[in-house]
Amino acid sequence: QVQLVESGGGLVQAGGSLRLSCAASGRTFTNYRMGWLRQAPGKEREFVAAINWSGGRTFYADSVKGRFTIFRDSAKITVYLQMNSLKPEDTAVYYCAAGTGGLNDYLGQGTQVTVSS
Repeated sequence: QVQLVESGGGLVQAGGSLRLSCAASGRTFTNYRMGWLRQAPGKEREFVAAINWSGGRTFYADSVKGRFTIFRDSAKITVYLQMNSLKPEDTAVYYCAAGTGGLNDYLGQGTQVTVSS
């Protein structure tokens, strides 16, 4: 059974930083893309960042480019999202996700990130 378990969310002031972690288990992810989605109150879930497990190519939403960095630890089968220069509009539930094409196959339970102004 595949599990994606997020951690690292919390409350931070604008301009601050947080690092999210996603520990994956239950299968090999060699041919997968893993990443993060987020959903703010009253809004649709949106793409944030992704990384190809093989090769490490990364992808970012325009809204987070230059502020967020996604990276992985292959030995720990863990994906991280380093979030710097956080803004109130980054407030959302952040979900770890994985898939062979997009991020459509597996979804974690989510972790809350709140950025105060």
